[in-house]
Amino acid sequence: MTVNDLIKKMPQALNPNAANGMQSTIQYKISNPMYLVIDDGKCSAHEGMAPSPDVALTMTDDNLMAMLKGELNGISAFMSGKLKVEGDMMLAQRMQTMFDTSKLA
Repeated sequence: MTVNDLIKKMPQALNPNAANGMQSTIQYKISNPMYLVIDDGKCSAHEGMAPSPDVALTMTDDNLMAMLKGELNGISAFMSGKLKVEGDMMLAQRMQTMFDTSKLA
């Protein structure tokens, strides 16, 4: 399974209550870029670059896969330079509670 496969599963791992009333775009800058669109408790995954994402996360495929599986803490990854965040830092921090990573396995 690739990191892109995991991102494609993220819509079904979304906690709709945590994303209620939210309209955001999350860009993953990885080897094959992808982005998520969250719209009022619903989520969809797309390939490529979003026109104007609210937050962009840049990291290696392996590190993102580890983070999505819960093996790498996002804050630790950011502090150690493994994760670069552009845009809405608060949205980046909220992502940990918005998705149930156990559903990505």
